[in-house]
Amino acid sequence: MENTPGPRAGRKEWVALGVLTLPLLLVSMDVSILYFAIPYISHDLEPSATQQLWILDMYGFVLAGLLITMGALGDRIGRRTLVLTGAAVFGAASVAAAYAHSADLLIAVRALLGLGGAALMPSTLALIRNLFRDEKQRGKAVTIWTAVMTTGISLGPVVSGLLLEHYWWGSVFLINLPAMVLLLALVPFLVPESTPAVRGRLDPLSAALSLGALLPVIYGIKEWARHGYEPLPALGITVGLVLGFGFVRRQRHLAHPMIDLGLLGRRAFGGPVLANLLAMFATVGMAVFLTQYLQSVLGLSPFTAALWSLVPAAGVAVMAPIGAALAQRIDRAYVMGGGFLVSACGFLWLTQVRTDSALWFTLVGASVYAGGLVAAMTLANELALGAAPPQRAGSAAAVLESGQELGGALGMAVLGSIGAAVYSRDMSDALPSDMPHAEAVRETLGGATAANLPAAMADAVSAAARDAFTHGMGVASVGAAVVMAGAGLFSLGLLRGVGKTKGSTQSSTEPGLTTLL
Repeated sequence: MENTPGPRAGRKEWVALGVLTLPLLLVSMDVSILYFAIPYISHDLEPSATQQLWILDMYGFVLAGLLITMGALGDRIGRRTLVLTGAAVFGAASVAAAYAHSADLLIAVRALLGLGGAALMPSTLALIRNLFRDEKQRGKAVTIWTAVMTTGISLGPVVSGLLLEHYWWGSVFLINLPAMVLLLALVPFLVPESTPAVRGRLDPLSAALSLGALLPVIYGIKEWARHGYEPLPALGITVGLVLGFGFVRRQRHLAHPMIDLGLLGRRAFGGPVLANLLAMFATVGMAVFLTQYLQSVLGLSPFTAALWSLVPAAGVAVMAPIGAALAQRIDRAYVMGGGFLVSACGFLWLTQVRTDSALWFTLVGASVYAGGLVAAMTLANELALGAAPPQRAGSAAAVLESGQELGGALGMAVLGSIGAAVYSRDMSDALPSDMPHAEAVRETLGGATAANLPAAMADAVSAAARDAFTHGMGVASVGAAVVMAGAGLFSLGLLRGVGKTKGSTQSSTEPGLTTLL
């Protein structure tokens, strides 16, 4: 346990942060960078419908499934070593993906990209714990890290669209290479190695159980979001939960577990993990609605829609520094609670969006909710990272990020299902049951716009579909606002006074999160 703050970071540490955040930006961009490239990939590689889905999803599945394993591995072999290894794998896989000659090869290489990304993400956050010993400086560094991570997901489609206007689809992968080369060249000189502090080898069975728990759960949730209830995704979620229970049981009996369950039960760590999960629930769940609204309701081109979708980053740029500054003066719990309540107001604003609303009106609401969410997430990341013992920083960061992945998948499923149910009901009420392509028209907005209908009927169906989708987005926004209000009350009620004591870890006498709940 640290009892006194360390020395203040200088120019070298801040330059090191910049080098570390560049690959983080690209790793988070790779989640969404194929959205525009997939038609070009489909033309060249001719994947089946199933292969196309795996090309899109394989990266995210492997990334989420291996985060905990890679976080624990970094604690054992050194986080700088793992960052350099991850950069080498990510760079090599990017080249292989750019020149893949078959769909199966591209799917396999996307899995390797997920492996490299999983090695990079928790290690970069854990290294911040070592680079910035001063609490105020660490707060600023974590603010930058969080903003880069969330911005990368939004930036992916923009970069993809820009590259595809001038180059072939492989360029969306090759853009990763210069950053990885820069990382490999500079990190050995700028970032000191973290001394391996966890003794003992990585438990292979625990690694298999963590992968077997997270991967089928996230797969099942995403498939539920796409197609509704089906037996196979439900079985996947069930199997994942059973394996997750086995993983937790095994950690209780290991001398050197992958996850410190005692740390997870403390308010200063378990509370921020849950807060981050709820924040990503709303962020990812609503991002799909905003993208479709800009393209399919307002009729913007994909690239133009992607550019406008970056506007909410302005809310992030304003709110994140304000939140960090306020946290130096008042209890973090009040600032986090305030951030969640601001985001709830942004979602309530979106309930007033209509098909004929001005673009600026929609973007203001999105900027408000994005700013509030990132302000809360930044403080949650900082609080959890400060609560983790330095020797457990890698696994602690991995748990945080795994919670974010799970929260995003839940948001897509729950909020997406709400929007889909409202859309289907409205379309059933608005249109006759015997019309052509009735099932496709009632299922999705894309199905309604793509249906081959007579011209007179097509206009009426398209107008009804846009109204129904916008109504569904409004109802989903109510759901997101309720969850954010709950997250705000959770922060105010259970995180007050946390992190105010000297040192970076809590007193062993602090009541656990499970006790308080």
